[in-house]
Amino acid sequence: MEKRELIAQLQRKVALCDDMTAYRGLYDLLHQELFLFSYSIIKSREVAEEIVSDVFIKLWRIRNELLAIGNLTVFLYTIAKNLSINHITRNYKYPKVSLDSIEVENVANFDNGEELFITAELARRIQKAIDTLPPQCKIIFQLVRESGLKHKEVAAILNISELTVRNQLVIAVKKIAASAQLSIPPVRNRTLPPTA
Repeated sequence: MEKRELIAQLQRKVALCDDMTAYRGLYDLLHQELFLFSYSIIKSREVAEEIVSDVFIKLWRIRNELLAIGNLTVFLYTIAKNLSINHITRNYKYPKVSLDSIEVENVANFDNGEELFITAELARRIQKAIDTLPPQCKIIFQLVRESGLKHKEVAAILNISELTVRNQLVIAVKKIAASAQLSIPPVRNRTLPPTA
């Protein structure tokens, strides 16, 4: 079963049956991704853990309303983003925060099967290139490439257009390829489907 389908199934069980096993399943599926996302914004493991706990507490509190939420993953990422930015606003000297002003901690890891094909030196160069991306570009890259979210979902989470997501990904890939001295195939002229 695809992850999105599994999340939707667990969402229904929590909403309709107050199913704690399904709730735990959602936690297990999404906790790490939400933690890494929050941590990339606030750079504190303890606070990121608290934020993710708050996200799941909120999820349980509104469980009777979950059927009205079309994409639970986007909903939870948006809550995590807002709580992270609220934490920064409350606890730091300069309270106005935008994604462009946040220094993003990189959370990429190359510990999957693909790393067998990537040399340690190349992985280091790629990591260094990711570290040099502008904050918003880096967050978009992480959400799409590392968390596997769709452009539309990232746009909803960050409150930006899908075109901005696409453009930022193109910028990220080009900068990473140039910095890591990779050869990439030319980008074909793609058109986005019309948005409703």
